[in-house]
Amino acid sequence: MARIPDAFIDDLLARTDIVEVVGARVPLKRKGREFSAPCPFHDERTPSFYVSPVKQFYHCFGCGAHGTAISFLMNYDRLEFLDAVEELARAANMEIPRDERARTPDDDTRGVYDALEAAARHYRNALAASPSAQAYLDARGVDLEIRELFGIGYAPEGFSALKDALGTDERRLKLLERAGLLSKNDRGHTYDKFRDRVMFPIADRRGRTIAFGGRVLKGDDGPKYLNSPETALFHKGRELYGLWQVRQAQQKIARLIVVEGYMDVVALFQHGLREAVATLGTATTADHAELLFRNAPDVYFCFDGDAAGRRAASKAMESVLPRMRDGRQAFFLFLPEGDDPDSIVRSEGREGFEARLREAVPLSRFFFDRFSEGVNLGTLDGKARLAERAQPLLAQIPDGAFADLMRQHLTSITGVGARPEAPPAQAPVRRVRGGQHVPAPKRSVVRNAITLLLQQPALALDLTEGARFTALRQPGVELLAELIALVQQRPDIRTGALLAHFEGRADADPLQKLAAISLPGDEAAWRVEFADAIARLDQETRQQRIQELQSKQQEGTLDAVDKAELRDLLQSRLSAR
Repeated sequence: MARIPDAFIDDLLARTDIVEVVGARVPLKRKGREFSAPCPFHDERTPSFYVSPVKQFYHCFGCGAHGTAISFLMNYDRLEFLDAVEELARAANMEIPRDERARTPDDDTRGVYDALEAAARHYRNALAASPSAQAYLDARGVDLEIRELFGIGYAPEGFSALKDALGTDERRLKLLERAGLLSKNDRGHTYDKFRDRVMFPIADRRGRTIAFGGRVLKGDDGPKYLNSPETALFHKGRELYGLWQVRQAQQKIARLIVVEGYMDVVALFQHGLREAVATLGTATTADHAELLFRNAPDVYFCFDGDAAGRRAASKAMESVLPRMRDGRQAFFLFLPEGDDPDSIVRSEGREGFEARLREAVPLSRFFFDRFSEGVNLGTLDGKARLAERAQPLLAQIPDGAFADLMRQHLTSITGVGARPEAPPAQAPVRRVRGGQHVPAPKRSVVRNAITLLLQQPALALDLTEGARFTALRQPGVELLAELIALVQQRPDIRTGALLAHFEGRADADPLQKLAAISLPGDEAAWRVEFADAIARLDQETRQQRIQELQSKQQEGTLDAVDKAELRDLLQSRLSAR
């Protein structure tokens, strides 16, 4: 499927004032040429979040969050890329090129969404006509508001209630099959997958129904819970039941409570704990962990206290550790055997459940308790075993205070890693904005040119001749040439979009740090400085080539073409003086 053209995105961002977009959601205060605020993506007292109207990007010195107006809407309003683009396009009175939409569903995919929504309506109507299903929900304390909020329904008994209602022609039958709503027997006959079950629609991040979970009413009628099979729209390792409802319930989500079942989520919502989500019959995956922390800084995992619950908690821990950037926290709550969040909150109420959450085990303690099981820390052998178990996982934690403290704690327990190290040489520092300190960049011409270009990408448009310095053997030359070429290909590109181009590459982090520097001067001064930097690089390239040719001359391998080139280069150097 065709993607939205880069030129359209650049034009859209050029017409969008990021200060207006962020300022409508976060109270900004002017600070010099930029605006600052406490970061909306992590808890802090001293503002370290800056928005630049010149660069049209935001950056947090605390947690590292950064990006354009598009990425801000994606992270703050929790929109998908296309939704964020469409919102900004509407505000700018721009129309997304209809023949180039990114990931636009084709007619059949749109038909699958329609089939799933029709099934959800069918199940809701069937619930209204089923005294037994209503009695089940009544007995579980689920009121009408919560039933409507989650779109809870009922799949009638029989093998063809849904099929007869919606599969009125061959195309509709195929759509129902693609949606995972029909099963097929050995003879090729299709029938309803869900029968005599309370139905829980599963919504994607745009609120569209993409699958279902069904809870059986009769204990002896198949598995207690049955999920839709994986389809083109539904991948259980990437979705969280209830996340859509959590997003609708609150603008800023302080925490998420991860439980295992649909009724656990519903019961917690019923009792005012509207932060609950559930994995869909699978262990916590890396995608789950990323999705959880993308929505809340604190995540509480609720598991049974038995061996299976402990194993599930260990898997969750392993998925979470590589995503434990500073400002994020994870906790583990283990419930008494035979209980689940549904039963606990119904018997103890909201306050009782909140009290249990306050006693949840922090990730750090669970980590060391888990890996110390069966280990005699009174012996060197035991300490070595703990270190061997823990170090590979500790290595996955992103650099930061949490990673440092976890390693220090391992050292305090085992002594491993306690060897003294020479303190690193102190790099010169420079003060930028509000007391923030960053290492002063080395005064290399290449680094200076890149920094200027990140302040004002349009500087690259002043270069009318090709970049002659690309042959220069110096660190950063290839990156500078790539930046210049990118700006010349996309003349409307701004700093935020320029940085987005390098996401996922090793160059991304250094570029973000250079872009966050507040340089003195204005565009006119930067233009002169940038032109001077490029001229100096061209001179260094010429001198490098002269030295190469003079080496060949000394070796006696200089041919007539080389001699002419050397003569021209020496003359050019004299003229430039």
